[in-house]
Amino acid sequence: MDISTVDFSNLLEELTDIGIALSAQKDHRILLEMILLKAKELTNADGGTLYLRTNDDHLKFEIMITESLGIHKGGTSGEEIKFKPIALYDEFGQANNHMVATWAVLSGETVNIEDAYTDAKFDFSGTRAFDQQTGYRSRSFLTVPLTNHENSNIGVLQLLNAKDRETGAVKPFSELDQQVVESLASQAAVTITNQSLIVAQKKLFDAMIQLIANAIDEKSPYTAGHCHRVPILTNMIADAACRVSYGPLKTFSMSEPERYALNVAGWLHDCGKITTPEFVVDKSTKLETIYDRIELVETRFEILKRDREIQLLRKKLAELGSDPDPKTDSLFQSELIRLTDEYDFIRRSNIGGESMSETDKVNIRTIASRTWQGPDGTQQKLLTDEEIYNLVVERGTLTAEERKVINNHIVVTINMLESLPYPKHLESVPEYAGGHHEKMDGTGYPRGLTRDQMSIPARMMGIADIFEALTAGDRPYKKAMPLSQALSILGRMKLGNHIDPDLFDLFISEKVYLEYAEKYLSAEQIDEFDITAIPGYFPIPFSTN
Repeated sequence: MDISTVDFSNLLEELTDIGIALSAQKDHRILLEMILLKAKELTNADGGTLYLRTNDDHLKFEIMITESLGIHKGGTSGEEIKFKPIALYDEFGQANNHMVATWAVLSGETVNIEDAYTDAKFDFSGTRAFDQQTGYRSRSFLTVPLTNHENSNIGVLQLLNAKDRETGAVKPFSELDQQVVESLASQAAVTITNQSLIVAQKKLFDAMIQLIANAIDEKSPYTAGHCHRVPILTNMIADAACRVSYGPLKTFSMSEPERYALNVAGWLHDCGKITTPEFVVDKSTKLETIYDRIELVETRFEILKRDREIQLLRKKLAELGSDPDPKTDSLFQSELIRLTDEYDFIRRSNIGGESMSETDKVNIRTIASRTWQGPDGTQQKLLTDEEIYNLVVERGTLTAEERKVINNHIVVTINMLESLPYPKHLESVPEYAGGHHEKMDGTGYPRGLTRDQMSIPARMMGIADIFEALTAGDRPYKKAMPLSQALSILGRMKLGNHIDPDLFDLFISEKVYLEYAEKYLSAEQIDEFDITAIPGYFPIPFSTN
């Protein structure tokens, strides 16, 4: 039945349904294809092409369909359209008005042509060449500009060869055909523009969060790349959790919006570090402030050696003419060796590590009790109380006060993230990002959350943050760890109820650690080890029950 006989109320309902369907479609390729197919369906056209206007004023072929020839290019077809985009203006800036598609988008007017072969206004040489090559006969054309709500022409919808619904004969597009397609084109243009704006806003948002993350990494050469690697590793863990069909996580899944929120949280999990002072973030040794004060300590030791040498020489001068004490030289050499050893011990202690024994702490305090003669002639302790306090730090290079400053970054992160007006699908970002320093037993910070109070994605980020930090080769206080050592530390943290046990077992059983290592760790770090010897690791049963 010809569309001209269709009941208008039914037609209006159909256009409304099409508008709703277009608005609901999120996939850009499917959306464009749907527009062209609906236009073909309403007019019973044999073929059509949808062009979109580019930023450099060209019409780009997006979808091409000719039903009778079996042609379907672009869109969801997977077949590339190899035609070059059509310029709207020539090299001199003159409008390209000799082609029907460009004229329609430049003028904003619909062009309805009964027969391309008898039309004298537009250049259809390309159409004739196509017909000669394929044996096709292009007759009627309906070319409608896609004009959006801002009155901008963003493309062209062109239909080819309307067919009589009863006989199948090619006929001109009717006036009602034109009105219906113009209505559809208007809806389509608004939908395409809205979707383009959404895509552009998402790209801007993604670029902004990566800009913030890069700024944090650039702030310190010792954490460069951390904000980039944590979301990558978190996504690897999420991929593994979503694909397994066994174990405690076999029913776990995440929707696309949830995965996107997790990725955003990964990029922003350390955004509070933007307020952390560089001298704390970059503290590569225990005695470092603006510079490493180990040089001052070394100078004091050299002064002690010099003073011992002066004492030796003075004693030898006093002994001239008498029998010298044979023990004088050996005692002097022993003292120099002892001072050298003590300085070497202080120098090694100045480098942060995973732990410092009580014996080493006592040794530092014993050495510190030595005195040396200062510039004003007074006797001063070899190490100041503040230097002792820094040198006996058990882990890393930071004192308790400095670690509190560092730890405060997560409080700032949570405050920053919770202050943002999220759309619904991103409301979980603060919770995902804010829990990466919490522990399963509630002894973490800043909120002391337990495992049951945290989402699985938030627990994923905790493991990702720790493992990245352990294996990173850019930390100021340690060398890059081999896999076996990092996994052993992670395993002990599982046994201590600090990280999620199910995710830890998944991390190993699905070889997430190896997938990450092969892409982001040095070859030297990927050592051979017995995976069953990793503390706390228990292979997940493959039972489907």
